[in-house]
Amino acid sequence: MTNYISKSINYSEYCNLIETLMADGKTTGPNQSENYINYAKLNLARMHRLNKTVVLMDELKSELKKITKKYVWLAITEGWCGDAAQNIPIFNFIEKENPNIELRLILRDENLDLMDKYLTNGGRSIPILICFEKETLNEIFVWGPRPKEVQKLTEELIKQKVALDDKVLAVQQWYNNDKTLTLQNEFLELIKVLK
Repeated sequence: MTNYISKSINYSEYCNLIETLMADGKTTGPNQSENYINYAKLNLARMHRLNKTVVLMDELKSELKKITKKYVWLAITEGWCGDAAQNIPIFNFIEKENPNIELRLILRDENLDLMDKYLTNGGRSIPILICFEKETLNEIFVWGPRPKEVQKLTEELIKQKVALDDKVLAVQQWYNNDKTLTLQNEFLELIKVLK
């Protein structure tokens, strides 16, 4: 795991990477199709909005303050991924609440051997966040690729063979209506195991 952590980047570097690529009409990963570039453009706007508007719940902040051990949160992501754009900024806010949490990001398509250890229903869905104790690199928990409620929605839409654009729209509407509360509540429960 040390190898992946050493080549990972922080949230600011991740945002800069996406912005730099976008300025050249590109996104992360090998798929440089018009659709992926358009997704990345939308996602960059979503991340900027979340960076300005997210407020963590008081209960989550309070629980975060109790963490005294050091942890690395390694998130597998890509700039074109809509779920990553909705969730990674919240990971960043959580990291800011406690210096014992270090958020690191790594690109999925450059690290498929790591991704393939954390498949969702056999697929390479992202983001995936892996929490390790910094000192021992013991894995504490894995979260992803999206809050459980929207994961169920996604699976149902796939089962119904809903067109991709309609699926993307339905998931985006869920995120807009939820305003990060489901994700924050899931992390409130997850971090209770951290000391």
